[in-house]
This record gives sequence, structure tokens and C-alpha cells, in this order.
Amino acid sequence: MIKTRLTELVGIKYPIIQAGMGPFPVTSLCIAAANAGCLGLCSTFGTTSRKSNPVVFEDFCRQAHADYSDDDVTIFKKMFTRIFNETKEGAVFGANVMVSAEVKENAMNVMKAIKEVRKDPEMAKRFKVLVTTAGDPVPWAGFVKEQGMIWMHVFPGVRTAARCKKAGVQVLIASGHEGGFHTAWQPVHSMTLLPDIVEKFSDENTLVCGTGGYCDSKTLAAALAMGADGVQMGTRFLATEESDFCDLWKKLVVDCPDGGTIIARGFVGPARWLRTPAAQVHAYNTAKDAPGSFVGVPDDFSKIPMDLLVAERTGIAATYNGDAEKAMAGAGECSQRISDLPRCEDMVKKIVAETEDIISGLKEKFVF
Repeated sequence: MIKTRLTELVGIKYPIIQAGMGPFPVTSLCIAAANAGCLGLCSTFGTTSRKSNPVVFEDFCRQAHADYSDDDVTIFKKMFTRIFNETKEGAVFGANVMVSAEVKENAMNVMKAIKEVRKDPEMAKRFKVLVTTAGDPVPWAGFVKEQGMIWMHVFPGVRTAARCKKAGVQVLIASGHEGGFHTAWQPVHSMTLLPDIVEKFSDENTLVCGTGGYCDSKTLAAALAMGADGVQMGTRFLATEESDFCDLWKKLVVDCPDGGTIIARGFVGPARWLRTPAAQVHAYNTAKDAPGSFVGVPDDFSKIPMDLLVAERTGIAATYNGDAEKAMAGAGECSQRISDLPRCEDMVKKIVAETEDIISGLKEKFVF
């Protein structure tokens, strides 16, 4: 059994976090991952698609067991309640919340819902993790302290890691450029980023985990060898039997060939997409109209054509509708290493057992 500071802090069986891949619903996936002994995370960004991409919003509501007419806070409360009711006693889950300035109102609604549902002591025992991302963690320190939740933040570089330390974040999740969908403006990959963050920030009060490219026993073992306390996996969990993602999205991951992902503009910056015909066109348009996505120079909505954002919404809707020619679907580079759709529990047990074998095998393979 692999025990790390992450498993001890959170109270989970395995040092694996299932990514909360917003804005898409991952409610059923969160339940399955938590029941499998990982930290399950739900997404909380789907309500922002109420008008801009109804197909995503409606799916988010269905998975939350909410009505389309519910206000955002009610949707979140129903989602949290469903997860609590369908996870085992002792299973741990959390919420993944984007906190960038553009979506501050959504984040505030999520925090309000969290505060209300955690008034139930039994809920608070298991819904005890908040993962913030895509923004500055410092303004949210007061809320986390008030709630007494375990706080994690996903970030792509040293500068934000320093902000996390200032805010009092307990678990730093260093996000390498291999990751799917939202990526950083500066493309620093996991083999460089993770050990750098471990060396600079890991101490008795601060844990470090890696995300971006982690999908199996080899990558988990590598992360542990680099000093990480665990890993977060997104694309590997996306391609599972219980995943809420639509069939075409899963198929695109499983069928992904060598080099089958591409960077192009997304809602909050550069994004990694599976290399579909539509994504290829979108990447060319990004190079023409938003080249900062490729050279590490941030832009914003005032500087780029809205057509680039419309293309994202149209492509995602096409994926939901099963249109492979027009589909756009985010996923990590590790897609080319994924070829099946296992049950979460089976996948996790296999990854951990093989990781233990790798670690044990190193002692036999090398003379120390």
C-alpha cells in the first residue's frame, strides 16, 4: 500500500486526485473516483454555459440531478447532495472552482453553496476539499479558513506557487503543459515544473502534487520519485466507464494517435485539443488571430476575434451531438497512451499495484 502525506492529510486510500474537468459535468465520475479510494472532484463551471452553450449546461444539470430552471446556487447544492448520497461512508470528495476575475460571480455562487451544504456535520466530514484554479488564490483565503476545508490550488508556474504559499494553500498542484484543455501561456512541462516546485515549496506545511501527463503506474512512480505527494489525473479518468463525458469524446481519446493533440485558443487562454479536423482549423486561426497562445504572450477578449471563442463553443456542442467532423474536444498528451475504457475502481487498483511493483523492482534492478 502506497501511503503519502496526501493520503494521510485527506484520508484517502490512494495518492490520486481525479481532476474536476470544468465546465463539463464530472459528477458521476467524482462519485466513482471517491468510491474507488481516490479524491473525487466535481466541476462547478458548467452553469456559465447556461446561455452560451446550452448542451453543456443541460448535461451539467442532468448529472447534478437539478432542473434547468434552478438558480446556480441550487444546482450546486443538488450536485453536492447527490455526490454525498451516492458515495460510500468514508469516501472523500471536493469541488474544483475556477477563480479567475472573468468568472468571479460563478465562484462566489459556488462558495455560497458550499457554505450552506457544509452546515450538515456529516456532509462536512466527507466534502472537505476545495480546489481552486485559473486565478489568484489569495483573495479566497478568508473563505477557506472560515470553512476549515483542505485547500488545494492548481497552477502552472513558480510565481503562482509563491502566491499559494502566501495564501496558506496546503496542497500545491503543479500543472505541466502536457495537460488537457486549459494550459498555461508559458509551456513548462511536468518533468521541469514538478521537481522545481518540490524543491522550492515543499515543506512540513505544504504538500506538492503533479498534474499534466500522469495517467498510469509509470507516471505515478515518476512523480513520487521526484518528491511529489501524489498526482492529479484528468484525461485518464475521462476515458472510463463511469465518466460523464459523451461517447464521442471518449472515443476520440481512445483513438488518439501519436502526436494526436494540438494547442489552440480556449476560453481562458491556450488550450490542448485532440487533433480533429475542426481543431486543426481552429489552431490555424489561432496562429493568425491570437499568436500569443504559441509564444507565451497573454491576450484577452478585447484583442482577439470573438470568432475564436465561438469556434470553441460550436466544436464542443458538435462533440456532444456526435458530429466527428465538426467536433472539438480537450484532452491531454497522454491520450496517445490510453486505449481502453475501464471501470474507475479497476483502473485505480491496477495503477497502484503496478506502481508498487515498479518501486520494488528498482531495488532489485539497481545496486545501491
